[in-house]
Amino acid sequence: MNHLGDHLLIELYDCDTNLINDVIKIEELLLEAVKISGATNLNSTFHKFSPHGVSGVVVISESHFSVHTWPEYGYCALDIFTCGNEIKVIWRWNTLKRNLARAIFQ
Repeated sequence: MNHLGDHLLIELYDCDTNLINDVIKIEELLLEAVKISGATNLNSTFHKFSPHGVSGVVVISESHFSVHTWPEYGYCALDIFTCGNEIKVIWRWNTLKRNLARAIFQ
């Protein structure tokens, strides 16, 4: 079978609970991750839950970047899928991790 894309499932623990409960900051971080990866952003939506938690997705031409946070547990889950060979998310993971982790882990 041909390589169809790259899929990353990322779990982050001991995150800054205030930061991962901030829908604006989470949106900024995910959009920055898309930009760094070289993917083409098509649309995005983010939602702040009550009393806590954020979910969001960025639809890209190549597939998606999504995030779900559980501030009460200091936990953040990312799901990144890119189709084809143009976007090398796995190879750029160190850059993404540095930018996301720097902001999430205070």
